[in-house]
Amino acid sequence: MEQQAKTSNQLIIRGITSDGRKFRPSDWAERLCGHMATFKHRRIYFSPKLRPAVIDGIKCVIVDLSIRESDPKIHQTVISFAKTNGLEEIFQ
Repeated sequence: MEQQAKTSNQLIIRGITSDGRKFRPSDWAERLCGHMATFKHRRIYFSPKLRPAVIDGIKCVIVDLSIRESDPKIHQTVISFAKTNGLEEIFQ
């Protein structure tokens, strides 16, 4: 899997735990992506490097792997969160 990470440019963290349940709380993806979000005119704008999404009805976080170099602390926080909570990681 490490080889995939080096050739991939995106990581998708799916809100499904290792035992197949939906991860809670329901706003986990928005909270996690808030690390790189900005606010303007009373709206939140998520970074293209770390953004929430819904894929096949499942909340996800799409991580542009360029954050490994640009924001290594945020990258480590996101990866640690996924591993600690047993969330599914898919490299693309």
